[in-house]
Amino acid sequence: MARVVVDVMLKPEILDPQGQAVANALPRLGVTEVTSVRIGKRIELEFTGEPDLEKAREIADKLLANTVIESFDVRVEK
Repeated sequence: MARVVVDVMLKPEILDPQGQAVANALPRLGVTEVTSVRIGKRIELEFTGEPDLEKAREIADKLLANTVIESFDVRVEK
């Protein structure tokens, strides 16, 4: 089986309250080197046979990502 990974992230101009909450909590854990956190989601699609990246892009565009506020990246995982 071939696995295609779709990474969905908020677009840079969209505020990420979940990422901000993590970034604000890091100093309490002693982590001061991280200045920004963005949180997204990873979706794995398994295809029988060869992975169909065009089909995966169509799935991501129509179902997995809200393209008004999110961007996505599709890749084959080896």
